[in-house]
Amino acid sequence: MGLCLGKSAKLAHASSGQFSDNKHTDGNTENKYPASSNQQNHSGSLCSVLLASKGLSSNLKSFTLTDLKTATRNFRSDSLLGEGGFGYVFKGWIDEQTFAPSKPGTGMVVAVKKLKPESFQGHREWLTEVNYLGLLHHENLVKLIGYCSESENKLLVYEYMPKGSLENHLFRKGVQLMPWAIRLRIAVDVARGLSFLHSLDANVIYRDLKASNVLLDSDFNAKLSDFGLAREGPKGDRTHVSTRVLGTRGYAAPEYVATGHLSPKSDVYSFGVVLLELLSGKRATGDENAGGAEETLVDWAKPFLSDSRKMLRIMDSRLGGQYSKKGAQATAALALRCLDVDSKNRPPMTEVFSALEQLQASNNSARMLENTMNDKFFPCRTTRDIGQSR
Repeated sequence: MGLCLGKSAKLAHASSGQFSDNKHTDGNTENKYPASSNQQNHSGSLCSVLLASKGLSSNLKSFTLTDLKTATRNFRSDSLLGEGGFGYVFKGWIDEQTFAPSKPGTGMVVAVKKLKPESFQGHREWLTEVNYLGLLHHENLVKLIGYCSESENKLLVYEYMPKGSLENHLFRKGVQLMPWAIRLRIAVDVARGLSFLHSLDANVIYRDLKASNVLLDSDFNAKLSDFGLAREGPKGDRTHVSTRVLGTRGYAAPEYVATGHLSPKSDVYSFGVVLLELLSGKRATGDENAGGAEETLVDWAKPFLSDSRKMLRIMDSRLGGQYSKKGAQATAALALRCLDVDSKNRPPMTEVFSALEQLQASNNSARMLENTMNDKFFPCRTTRDIGQSR
């Protein structure tokens, strides 16, 4: 599963259902936009204020390095869940009540991110994660349980997400196909999480939305992880903040890439890309696109999105047509709005969330009606029989 760390990461353990920190499985950073040297660094005003306060410890558990060594069996290699550009993630066990380290297989499973001491950017992201996730609590944000800061040792302890990342379930070979109803539910969860962030007084911009940062619990409920690039949005009449360009090729909004101007609408664009991935089963960038690795998913899909009939050509063929055509078309139309080149024309996340909730309700109603009709007219048929007859 994953707590996704770092900016370019390798997979550790290939089996489904395990934590895997998989920003980019080959560790290649060419898809990352480099930081502009002439733009001011900004770790967010929350960082200095919150870390200077003593109130943080009331929300987060302060672990000792010894605690976390014990919890992870001294960071043994067989506890390693993932490796990223700025650190490693290990599986650990702690007592559910006291948070003291416990024996493997007992208590609560956690994911422990251990920062590489030499990573300055990783240190900045560690600060940002502590600040934001230490304050923000929401059902669609991964829970930060605690942290450790002893000299050069910087660690974070998160809840363990057993189903792994959305990236794993959409793109990894050998993983069971994710049905449309689950994909739509994940889209709703992600939209809810982003709406929460954008509705805060601080107007938090997530800035790093992608399939590998969407994590799934045992029931496939989705949560946003890795807040290392998050920052406060514009205040008052300002439409954007200017910042270094950090993100992943294929997901980042075009105006942000070109100018460094960041706004909540930048997250909306990235969400549109994730919607396309859910619809098509294709990566934001990848060789499977018509133009090869140089063509993004948005470039490939946009010509089809504006035509409701052609739009079905982008749908994941592995679904075998087992989805509501009208629902898929409406989802694609919403993705197109999110992907508008002009950020002013993109809908706010609150509107996107509302629209997806309605689509989910319609999809659930259609499934209930179908099940009722099947029970009425084919009472002796099993679910397997019905599936085989489609």
